[in-house]
Formats: sequence, structure tokens, C-alpha cells
Amino acid sequence: MKALRFTCPIAFLLFLCLTAIRAAPEGSLITSIPGFTGRLPSEHRAGYVSIDGKPAGKKFLFYYFVASQRNASEDPIVLWLNGGPGCSSFDGFVYEHGPFNFQAGQSKGSLPKLQLNPFSWSKVSSVLYLDSPCGVGLSYSDNPKNYVTGDFQTASDTHLFLLKWFKLYPEFLSNPFYISGESYAGVYVPTLASAVVEGIESGQKPLINFKGYLVGNGVTDEYFDGNAIVPFAFGMGLISNDIFEACQKTCKGKYYIPRSPTCSNNINRVYEALSGLNPYNILESCYQYPSSTEEGKKLEGLNSTFIKISGRRWSVRPLGRDGRVPLTPQAASTFHVPCINDDLATEWLNDEAVRKAIHAAPASVAGQWIICSRRVEYSSEVDTLIPYHKNLTSQGYRALIYSGDHDRVVPFTGTQAWTRSMGYKIIEEWRSWLSNEQVAGFLQAYDKNLTFLTIKGAGHMVPQYKPMESFDFYHRWLDGKPI
Repeated sequence: MKALRFTCPIAFLLFLCLTAIRAAPEGSLITSIPGFTGRLPSEHRAGYVSIDGKPAGKKFLFYYFVASQRNASEDPIVLWLNGGPGCSSFDGFVYEHGPFNFQAGQSKGSLPKLQLNPFSWSKVSSVLYLDSPCGVGLSYSDNPKNYVTGDFQTASDTHLFLLKWFKLYPEFLSNPFYISGESYAGVYVPTLASAVVEGIESGQKPLINFKGYLVGNGVTDEYFDGNAIVPFAFGMGLISNDIFEACQKTCKGKYYIPRSPTCSNNINRVYEALSGLNPYNILESCYQYPSSTEEGKKLEGLNSTFIKISGRRWSVRPLGRDGRVPLTPQAASTFHVPCINDDLATEWLNDEAVRKAIHAAPASVAGQWIICSRRVEYSSEVDTLIPYHKNLTSQGYRALIYSGDHDRVVPFTGTQAWTRSMGYKIIEEWRSWLSNEQVAGFLQAYDKNLTFLTIKGAGHMVPQYKPMESFDFYHRWLDGKPI
């Protein structure tokens, strides 16, 4: 009997281990990464999931999966999506909360060196980084027509990716699953979450154990987001009393769509005052690429219009005709996002040895990696995401809406206003929250599992500017502990 008691658990564990090995896609395991010396802190897997394209061909969506360093068999799995639209989720991987970050002081021309990130989100959860939509980052298609997409197609494609991914990795089906992202992922996340919930309700297999979502500095609603910039600029001391009062008088509180020539002129005064600031974080310097003077003027011009209020929605970038979003690189004739230095990521992800190690297609197939895509033709199709948030939270799904409070692309004031507009009962009045025994920001919690949280001194990409504080609120919220 004693021998039986001893061998059964061992045999059972061996069975589980072999099952997991068989379940994981062959060739997806990453054993080493050029630029990083040492042992990987947890299991890493990467590769492509293919889905049918429209009207023809295949879409090959690239993922990088980082297993939790704590307890991968039980910890949540969190999907991460960068915004844009059209920006690669490797931005989050190497600059925000991935297992590595770049060593400081590296010069251009050699393979960048990586070091472990002490505040990686994979310390307490598994993180699934996805380059979406097709054509972004390392994702590609065998038919260029598949680079034409929009809000609904992107949600549908990503949902199909998830169903296929969980079929490849069935050992993770019981893990709690969350969807997260920042910036234009304020559209990606709730539309995808809604598609996932509809799939669950219809009994679609495999059944995803979806629990909730997180959105950082996410575009949400044209009225609230677009209306927030002028009051934000005034509150941060970026415009004078005279400019603010002129805007109030001529725009009558509606700044996102100038209603008169005088209102429009005053809004232009606001943007003239903001010119030259880093739109992603008003506390940080604006990196200027040392190219030609003419190219610098193009970037400067884009920087001032990148957040200019459009006639239709939000303050991220103006829309073209038919709701089409001109992606940053297309508008600037360059792939550099204003004020952002992406040289190290660009060199690292375009190194063929790196691509081979992470099972990504070579540049001859998938194209050169750039931080925000030039080949995706994207249409904005959803004017407000508030109904999506109401529907999801009313069904009991958890939601954390967080904002770096020094971002002028999607100011926290607009996000605070739209979360309040949901009309939910306040269960925790506005209060500070702590990280390392210091005030790290403020939060207000509502019923229906909705929390709004700010991070003091952070910009648009919160974990990039405040990694320790981001890790603190992330793991507390994910573990269901008070923030």
C-alpha cells in the first residue's frame, strides 16, 4: 500500500508532464535568445497561428508567450496588445513589462544586450504578447489585401487567434484569462472581450476562462477624450488663463469639435503652446532623430498634429476620409514615432539570429520589424466604447482602467470622466494608493468590479515610465488584493 501511495502521484505527475509536452506546439519552445546571457526565468514559447484571410490567402499572427515565474499551471494568462492602431506588442515586451529590457548606454550598430526586468509582469502571471492586427510587427500575410482592416475585423481575427491558441495549449484552458492593452487598445480590448464573451455564451469551443480586462490610457469616447485636452493643459500649467478662458468662452465646453472659427483659432493657440512637448509624457524630453533638418521638420509637424483634435473622434491622430486612420509612419514618411527612440528594438528584432531564435519569419517573408506599421490600412469603426464597458462589467467581468496622469495623448481627466459617467455606485471614494510606502497615484472604485486608477508622474506607456508602481498595482489587482 505504501508503494502504491508513493508511485501513483509520481505516475500521475509524469502523465501530466507528458500531456503538456504533447500539447505544446512542436518547435515553439525558445531555449536561448541572442543578446541575453543566462537562463530564461521561465518557459518561453513563440510562433505563428494562421487564420483565413479575406478575401483570400492566410494571415499569420505572431505571438510570444512568457510563462509565469510563480506558478504557470495556476496563475492567470494575460493577453497584451499595444495600440496605434498598428503598433507592435513587442513595444510592451522590450520597453514596458516584458521579462527583459535593454541594458543602458548601448550604441547603435551592434546587437543590443538584454537584462532581466525586475518588474516583469511575468513574475505573477503568464503573458501572451500578440502582434495584431495582421501586418503589425512580425505578423504578416501572403496576400497584401489582408492588411486592410478595422475595429471589427481586428476583434474577430484576434478572437479566432485565441481559440486556435488555446487548442494548441489546452493545458492552460483552466487558467483565469485576462485581456490587456494600452492606447488604441482602448478599442481593441473591449471589442475583443465582447467577442470572447459572445463565444462563451454560444458554447464556442474551446471554452475560454475569461475573467476581466485592463486598459491603460485607452482611447474610449470622442466626447470625453477629445474634450479633456484643453482642461488638462490648463490644469498642468501648459496654457495661460487667457487662452483657457478664451477657449471656454468661444467653444462653450466643446473642444473636441470646434463649432466656430473663433473656437478653432483658440484651439490652435492651445496646440501652439503645446508644440515641442513630448505628447506621451509632458515631463519627459522629446527625442529627436538626428536626420536631416527637413526630416526633423516633418516630425515636428507630426508631433503637433498627432494629438490634434479631429472632426470625428479622439485626440490620438486625425482621421482621413471614410474613417480611415493615417498611421503615424505613413503620415511622416518615416517609421519613427515622434519623441520615441526605438533604435534598440528595431536592431534587435531585425537581427536574423534573433528572429530564428524566437521562431519568427525572416525579413524576406514577414518584412522588416518597425514599431508601428506602415503597411496596415486601418479604419476606425466604433465611436464610443462605453456601451461595451457597461455590457461587460454588468455581466460581472472585472475591469481596471488606469491612466498615467502626465499623458496628453489620452488625458486622465477624460478617462476619469467617462468611468464616472457609467453611473455606478462608488464603493471606494477617491484615495491615494501606495508603492514602496510612497503615494503612487489615486483610485476610485465602483461596484460592478470597475476601478479607475491613476499613476503619478507616468505618461502614455505607464509601465515604461513607472515600472515598479505598475507591477505593484498589476499584481495586487490580478490577485484580487486591495491596491
